[in-house]
Parts: sequence; C-alpha cells; structure tokens
Amino acid sequence: MLSIEHLGYRYPRADTAALDGVSLTAQRGSVLGLLGPNGAGKTTLISHLAGLLPVQQGQILIDGQPLDAVRAAGPTRIAVAPQEYAFYPMLTVAENLACFAAAGRLGGARRDERIAACLAFAQLERYQGTRAEKLSGGLKRRLNFAIALLPEPELVLFDEPTVGVDPQSRAFILEAIKTLARNGAAVIYTSHYMDEIEAIADRVVILDHGKVLRAGSLDELLAQHELVMVLAADGIEREALLGLLAQHGTVVDAGSPQISLRLSSRPAEVLSALDAAGAKVHNAQFGRGNLEQLFMSLTQRSLRD
Repeated sequence: MLSIEHLGYRYPRADTAALDGVSLTAQRGSVLGLLGPNGAGKTTLISHLAGLLPVQQGQILIDGQPLDAVRAAGPTRIAVAPQEYAFYPMLTVAENLACFAAAGRLGGARRDERIAACLAFAQLERYQGTRAEKLSGGLKRRLNFAIALLPEPELVLFDEPTVGVDPQSRAFILEAIKTLARNGAAVIYTSHYMDEIEAIADRVVILDHGKVLRAGSLDELLAQHELVMVLAADGIEREALLGLLAQHGTVVDAGSPQISLRLSSRPAEVLSALDAAGAKVHNAQFGRGNLEQLFMSLTQRSLRD
C-alpha cells in the first residue's frame, strides 16, 4: 500500500539531514515495526505520512499515487495514534468520539455505527460517560486508539502507544493492533520496546542518522547477526579473559562476559582457547542475538539526547 522512495528532508539551518534517502514499504494486513534511537528520523518520517511536513526529496506513494493527492482526496485514509494524549480532557469518552467523528465528516447512522464499533474494539463501552481526564493511563491510550480508528483508516501510524500503561493494557493494545492488521489495515508501529516489535511486527526497519540500517523480517534480520556467546569462567584473570575473547569478536563486559563472534570464529575455537589458557568454563551459552542486541550493535550503544 505504502511505498517510500529515497525520501530526504533537512530542517531549516540544520547541519545534517533528518532523513537521507529512506526507502521502505508497508503492506495491507501487516505490521511494520519502525525502530531507531532518539534523533534517528522516526518522528520526521511519521510527520511526513501525517501530512505535517512537505516532501523535499524523493516520493511517498499510496497505492501508486502521490501522498499529497491521496490526502486531498481522502484525508482519513491515514490515521495517527500519537504518543501524546490526543483528545479533550473535559469531554467524556462518548463526547470525544462524537467530536472527532464530526471532524472526520462522519454523520447520521454511519457516525453512530463507527462510534459503537470503536467503543467495542477498544473495550470502552462502560466508560462512555466518564470524562477523559478521569481515565487511567491505559484507558487514555485506548481512547487515543478508538479515535484514530473512527474513519476506518487504511494506514494507521502508532507512535509509542504503550508508554506509561499497565501490563494488562499493554497486552490488550498489542493484541488489538495485530487484530487491526489481520482485518486488512497497514500498520506502522514505532516503539523503544524491542519485545513489542518482536511480538507483533511482520517486518522491521531500523533507522539511525536518517538512514535505513536494516530492513526485513525478524528472521531475516537476526540471520544476518553474529552468533553471541555468554560465558561464566574462572581460573583466569578477568583482564586476560576479556583480552582472549576480544581476539574472536566484540566483547561486552557485563556480569558474565558476552562476545559477538566474528563470522570467521566458532564457539568451539573460543572454548579451546580458554582451555589452553587454563580457564575453567562453568557455563557457556550461544545462539543468534535477539533484536535488542542487533539494534544496539548497529546503533553503537551511545546515549542519545
């Protein structure tokens, strides 16, 4: 449904581009997980899709048509459920839905039908008469969700929708998003929670410094990642152990040393080297890294403001 081709954008007076040749696709019936540290370009990309920023370079196509033309002809085909609460605190749940239904030009029986459907989908029926400001954090997120779905959008953008919610609400939101995709919508989901992306995304895009670092299914991405070993050993000085491991890959000095093996190294070679150095290995685990390990290795582990 969505095709982004070589998208570039630079803010006025910025030294570097916020987006630099970004290309990706999103399909109906699937969830695209969008990952990146602070400053990676995620918000700029979402702002383009939401119609808040003009295209400076490249193109954004919806079903082969330019985004501007699609939004002009059908502004409700794309919806955003933002990280911030996007409703009127003093209005009740039902009043908020009625207000946003009117903004989306829904009227009559169609409006009533969509409000009822969204209340049911977000399981907010018994809170219809509650003022939005009185809702818990999880219920407020669900109200955001219901408002975004009122016009039955074909592409839905979720920006950190589970921040500050309880585990039950988080699980409900994730399952609802998967159901939304199964019902035919295209979904783009941004989050800093890697387990959420692993749980619901069909494909993953990792952005940093305005560029796509990796894109593909979770299996495809992890298959490209190095084997990771975690060791527990004694009989050798800590510095000597870390130095020996560094000969075979990238070492993280955690409670138990963790090494991302070079493609030319094998776990058996590491264990043999440790044995030759007099180390007693009590425990060794190895396998493909998870999404968080891949993300951290690609983005260099540095803190971002």
